[in-house]
Amino acid sequence: MCTRYALPDSLAVEREFLPAAVWWKFEPHSNIAPGRYVPAIRLHDKVSEGVMMRWGLIPSWAEGEYKLKPAVAELSKLERSKFFRTPWLEGQRCILPLAGFYVWELTPANYRQPYFVRLSDRNVFGVAGVWDHSELQRDDVIESFSIIGVPANDLLELRDGGRKPPSMPAILRRRDYDVWLNGTPAQAKAALHSYRADWMQRHAVSPRINSPDVDGPELRAPIEASA
Repeated sequence: MCTRYALPDSLAVEREFLPAAVWWKFEPHSNIAPGRYVPAIRLHDKVSEGVMMRWGLIPSWAEGEYKLKPAVAELSKLERSKFFRTPWLEGQRCILPLAGFYVWELTPANYRQPYFVRLSDRNVFGVAGVWDHSELQRDDVIESFSIIGVPANDLLELRDGGRKPPSMPAILRRRDYDVWLNGTPAQAKAALHSYRADWMQRHAVSPRINSPDVDGPELRAPIEASA
């Protein structure tokens, strides 16, 4: 499950996704947690646009107030969840730009060692998401999203009994960006896969990543993993 990720700089994001219009302003970050406003690419009037959205989906029927704001939408629940069914069927899909994400491994000493996971051949990549908008009583609108989770690959195995986390972010291949945004629900669903483990890398990082109040590129720097 993805609960923290790293955000690339805006120029790299725009070069990767080439949105037709941008309505965002952001800086790179190494420790994005749910609740933050981050860049997302979606369709508007059949063209792509870059906007800022809140991580943690608030459904339209919640009128902007709901305690449970899921950060991840599991692929198996998209078509039947009360949170995700409507945005999924109405084509409210988006792409989240990432530089990498974090996973945690429980060591034999019962310590949760964080790891930074990135792609071997790309510094910027896109992850599939679904979004919704919810209107507050004072006519304000919150646009928010959940990252789609797919079954985790072997790179994300945990050492405690060889278990895997329940999911990993649905990383899109470049050729599937347009399909994800423009395709039918069936076509979009066919673009969701567990990314190949041999196309990814991971390394241990400092436990300082555990605090959402800490940021900086040094959080992604490799360290020696704790036993």
